[in-house]
Amino acid sequence: MTATTTAAPATGPVAGARAAATLSPSRPRPWTPYLFLAPFLLIFGTFVLVPAVSGLWMSLHNWDFFLPDRPFVGLQNYVDLFTPDALVAQQFWESMRATGLFVVLSVPLLMAIPLGLALLLNQRFRGRTFFRAVFFAPYVLGVSVIGLLWQYLLNGNTGLINGYLAQLGVTEAVPWLTATPWVWISLVGVTVWWTMGFNSVVYLAGLQNVDDALYDAAKVDGANRWQQFVHVTIPQLRPVILFVLTMTVLASANMFGQSYLLTAGNPSNETRTAIMFIAEVGLEQFRMGLAAAMSYLLALLLIAVSALNFLFLRQKES
Repeated sequence: MTATTTAAPATGPVAGARAAATLSPSRPRPWTPYLFLAPFLLIFGTFVLVPAVSGLWMSLHNWDFFLPDRPFVGLQNYVDLFTPDALVAQQFWESMRATGLFVVLSVPLLMAIPLGLALLLNQRFRGRTFFRAVFFAPYVLGVSVIGLLWQYLLNGNTGLINGYLAQLGVTEAVPWLTATPWVWISLVGVTVWWTMGFNSVVYLAGLQNVDDALYDAAKVDGANRWQQFVHVTIPQLRPVILFVLTMTVLASANMFGQSYLLTAGNPSNETRTAIMFIAEVGLEQFRMGLAAAMSYLLALLLIAVSALNFLFLRQKES
C-alpha cells in the first residue's frame, strides 16, 4: 500500500505575497551596476590605468634598469626635451616632425578614399558582398605580414613592382624604400591599402542609417547627385566622420610597424617616427624615464588634436 501526498495550494495572504514576488520586477541591489562594470574596470585598470600612472611616475625619475638607484629628477626629463642644444631633444622633435608629416599625408587619403569606396559599396549590384569582403580583407592581416609582403614588392633591386616597371620601359630602378620622397609614398600607400577597409566599413554602417526620405525630398527640390552628397550625405554622416577622423589621426600618429619593417627609419632617420624613437630610447638605451616623458608629450599633443576635432565638428553641427 502506497500513500501519495499532494501539497495543498497556498491560499490567503501567503498566496498573494508569492504572486506579487513572481509578477513584480525585483529591485536591483545597489552594487548590481558595479558588478556588471567589474570586468571592464579590471581590464581597464590593469592595462590602461596602472601603466599610465606608472609611466608618469617613471618620467619623474632617472629610470634605468642598470642603475641600482632611480633618483627622483622632477621635470628634468621634460626640460631636456625642450633644450635646443640637447641631442635627444633634436632627435625627438625630428621624429615628431616625421610623425606629423605622415599624419598630414595619410589622414586625408584615409578619410576620402574609404568614403568614396563606401558610397560605391552602398549601391545595389551583383557581387556587392564579395567586394566588401575583398576591400576589408587586408585589415585582418598583421603588421609583420604587411611588412614582409611589401618588402618583397617594393625592394629596389629584386622587388616585383620595379620588375614590372622595367618591362614597361622604366630603366632606372625606383628607390621605394631608401630615398625620399619615395619612402613616404611607399609608407602612405601601404598604410592606405592596409587600413582603408576598416574606415570603409564604418562609413558604410553610417550610410545605411541615412533615411531615404531625405534623398527623395532633395530630388523633389531638384538636387543633383553632388548636391545630395553635400547637403544630405555629409551632414548625416558628421558623427561618423568625427569618429573616423579621430581614430585615423590617433592611429597614424602611432605608426610604428610600417616604418620599422619597411624602411627601418631610413634614409638618415627621415622616416623614424615618434613611437619608433621612444622605443629606441626606452628599450635599446634603457632610459625609461626619458622615454616615458616623450610618451606623455605625444599623448598630450594627441589629446589636444582630438579635442580640436570635436570642437570643430561640433561647431559645424550646431
